[in-house]
Amino acid sequence: MKIFIIRIFLHFCALLPLPVIHMLGNLLGLALWLLPNRLRAISKKNIALCLPESTPAQQRRLVRCTLQETGKTIFETGALWLRPAPAVLRLIRQVDGVEYIEQAIASGAGAILATPHLGAWEAAGLYCAARFNITCLYRPLRMTGLEELVNHARSRAGGNYVPANARGIRTLYKTLEEGGTVAMLPDQEPQAGSGVFAPFFGIPAFTMVFLSRLTAKSHAPVIFVWCERLSWGRGYTLHFRQPPQDVYAKDLETSATGINLAVEQCIRECPAQYQWGYRRFRTRPQGESAFY
Repeated sequence: MKIFIIRIFLHFCALLPLPVIHMLGNLLGLALWLLPNRLRAISKKNIALCLPESTPAQQRRLVRCTLQETGKTIFETGALWLRPAPAVLRLIRQVDGVEYIEQAIASGAGAILATPHLGAWEAAGLYCAARFNITCLYRPLRMTGLEELVNHARSRAGGNYVPANARGIRTLYKTLEEGGTVAMLPDQEPQAGSGVFAPFFGIPAFTMVFLSRLTAKSHAPVIFVWCERLSWGRGYTLHFRQPPQDVYAKDLETSATGINLAVEQCIRECPAQYQWGYRRFRTRPQGESAFY
């Protein structure tokens, strides 16, 4: 029954104009801001930790704005997943810095796209799939009844999604060896034993090392990409960014620090659209108290 309701919700949202979708998302976000809930509490904690230079009033405003953007993410997912790919791609009004990825691909060494949880990352993924035929790792959904829908949605423009296992990892390396493009999320907390602590907004954060190892072995350039959600449902702007050189360091902690700095630089361009409700600091160094 739960899967059926989610499917109906997604299909309903796919029929609505983007301004209406984002208006409904705004209303949901305001409700999340006004009523006590876990998402609000985590967002408030993360913003206070990461942006201590902001005044209390600025932090409160950012909490409200980020919850409104979260609401938009929830409502726009149906449109980004279920509308025909050309219709979604027309919503991307401008692409900024695309020459970075074009130069990387032209070099023949392949390219690695890193897409943080900032803005409309599903729209960014669809654009990159259509334009660069990306290969991505994915983890099976907890709701197995949505697996087919989600996989079709993300691959319908040409992307190749492979499971996050040994075979999938080999596929990524092979894609880069052949000069192709791969993509991944750089700001998810990895599983125990597969990361290092590196500063994120000055706070130790358990950070993946797979991106660092993939970069070191393949020698492929890394480009960060995020999709800015424009106001009043006007569409999206896609941004490509070059990371700090530390990303390419052989030392895993130095590279992880560079990756986190690149994510931080993207977030500072548009802090309201980051997924502050994610428990990014869930795992703490030994001896530290839990944040959440």
